[in-house]
Amino acid sequence: MSAHTTLVTGGAGFIGSNLAHRLLSAGRRVRVLDNLSRPGVEQNLQWLRQQHGDLLEFVRADVRDATAVAEAVAGVQQVFHFAAQVAVTTSLENPQEDFAVNAIGTLNVLEAARARPVPPAVLMTSTNKVYGGLEDLQLSVQGQRYLPVEARVAARGIGEDRPLDFHSPYGCSKGTADQYVIDYARSYGMTTLVFRMSCIYGPRQFGTEDQGWVAHFILRALRGERITLYGDGMQVRDVLFVDDLVDAFLLAEQHAPRLKGRAFNMGGGPGNAISLQDLLDRIEQLHGERPPVALDAWRTGDQRYYVSDTRAFQHETGWKAKVAAEAGIARLYEWLAERQATEKRGTRAAVAARVAAGAH
Repeated sequence: MSAHTTLVTGGAGFIGSNLAHRLLSAGRRVRVLDNLSRPGVEQNLQWLRQQHGDLLEFVRADVRDATAVAEAVAGVQQVFHFAAQVAVTTSLENPQEDFAVNAIGTLNVLEAARARPVPPAVLMTSTNKVYGGLEDLQLSVQGQRYLPVEARVAARGIGEDRPLDFHSPYGCSKGTADQYVIDYARSYGMTTLVFRMSCIYGPRQFGTEDQGWVAHFILRALRGERITLYGDGMQVRDVLFVDDLVDAFLLAEQHAPRLKGRAFNMGGGPGNAISLQDLLDRIEQLHGERPPVALDAWRTGDQRYYVSDTRAFQHETGWKAKVAAEAGIARLYEWLAERQATEKRGTRAAVAARVAAGAH
């Protein structure tokens, strides 16, 4: 096994496949551990294999399997731990599975790393949900979005000094994992880091109603399907294009020995904050018509406003988001539209072949 192999758990997912592609393109060996449970991820894995061949090593396994995780961690220098149960809704339906994947799965990764003669660095992706519903934030309505009344928060977003307040089983399981990763730097001296993520979007994202809402809205519009807004659609998130996130991962890896044991809020920041209604406007511009919309009740743990204050990571590494929301959404729209057109051509060709075969 190469001494310079990087392990990406959940590496066939949206974020994992984008990071793996960047690492492999730089000539680095990547080992992907994924159970392929999420829709679309097999296509991502196939794409990575086509692009990179033998530089990519794939392990089909679940992070709940401690033995498989230990084998995957053996011989690697760096672990990016993305494998997770990712939806609040699913966590409410099955909190035990959510905990097993997110908390115990992360502990398995940490223990596998700790058992190595030289423990690899571990970077884990956490979530803004560790800060809870942010109900104490006073908000005003400006246009079609919520904005904090306090000027400092409106200008900067939510910083890492915000008290933790796990909300929903998902918030609790990810928060547990988040705290374990930080503590393994403190208790065992390991090189560990946490990114508390806001809304990431970009190519290779197969969004669903529960997770990946930017891609989900675009996909619904492309299919002419109705979009359900939970609440009033004025809730605000800072969206971050996946290429900018991968830049941040590589900087975090480079500076990890100095930054170990810290958590950083990671998103597009105030400059890339949009409401759900803003996204519908942008889709209308790109698509030529506004998708049909239905309103439903607010969901558990849904924050009316969350925007990351990314200044701490920026100060430590010089990173900043480069892709503006408007341009990034257009790029994702084009990628999803092209993918849908290719799928339609494939379906038509398959039907034509069946018809031709039946004619003989």
